[in-house]
Formats: sequence, structure tokens, C-alpha cells
Amino acid sequence: MSTKRVLALWDEAGLNARDTSVLRKKSAELPVPLDKEGREAVQALVDSFMERDDAVGLAAPQIGINKRIIVFRVKGFEDGQKKIKDIDDIEVLINPRITQERGEKVIGAEGCLSCPDVQVEVSRFPEIKVRALDAKGGKVNKKYLDYIARVVQHEIDHLDGKLIVDYGDIYYPKSKQLFFEKLFKE
Repeated sequence: MSTKRVLALWDEAGLNARDTSVLRKKSAELPVPLDKEGREAVQALVDSFMERDDAVGLAAPQIGINKRIIVFRVKGFEDGQKKIKDIDDIEVLINPRITQERGEKVIGAEGCLSCPDVQVEVSRFPEIKVRALDAKGGKVNKKYLDYIARVVQHEIDHLDGKLIVDYGDIYYPKSKQLFFEKLFKE
């Protein structure tokens, strides 16, 4: 297993310039059919995600791979299950593209591993259709609803270098007020 560190815009010392440059870069598509390098990138993302108990989704740029790959939970999060138990509890999308957005946008609080300790209210579509490839390179054309639709939109944002802090008001713990006031003035 090749789990990797999740990149973050900041840490206790302040802004992470190196991580930020990776997270803000638009990701490249994986060549199809998947070559050895592409399969290794997918596996690294899956391995890194499966080791976590604090995330419902992860995008390749978050582990330093600037390729258009996301992974997210499709089961187990609603019952408070922390650790992912089975590979069937997750879904991988390669080169995902939202082909349809439906419904009135819904505001919801989102957190992000790459923006630690903050939450942001983000408006997302409650229904999306996505065209992509699965982990084996097979075609996927699928509809996602509500919470999973939100997660997929959040992870696809990462592929374009967009993060929750780009959406508006940032909420952080009062105990870290000075840190964040200083950070966001930089």
C-alpha cells in the first residue's frame, strides 16, 4: 500500500506554498486506455483514501498527483461508520465531467482535508449526471443525488484547482481566531 500525505493550504506554521501550488493547479486527464502509470495513480489514491477515517472523498491532487481522479464513499457514511470496510463502499471516477446539473442549488456546510479546521457554506446542485471512467477504465454515465452529488462536485472542484475557501464566508474555531485572521490577511 502506498498511502500518501494529504496536502493542505496551511498548517500550524502558516501557508504551505508548495502544497498550495499543487492544489491550485488544474489537473491533467489520464490517458485512455489506462497505462501502468495511470493504474498506479488510481491505486495510490484508493490506498490513501481507504486508510482514512475522516473523509468521504479524496481527489488525486490532494495527495500530490495532478491527474483527474476522484474517489468517494457511496456506503457507510450515513450510519456513522468511520473506517471504510470494503472496496464496494467506494467509487472511483477517472476524468469525470459533469454533463448535467438539476434542481435549485442547496447551501450546505463543507469541510476539506486540504483546508483544515474550517467550514464554508457552499451552494451545490442536488442532482448531477457525470460521465467518467471507473477504476478499470470502463465507461460510467451516472446520476448522483443529494449528499453524494455534493461530495462529487466538491472533489471535481479539486481537479480544477478550486477549494471551499473560494466560495465565501469561512467559519473556524474561536480558539484559532488569531491564526486564521493572520492567515487570510497574507
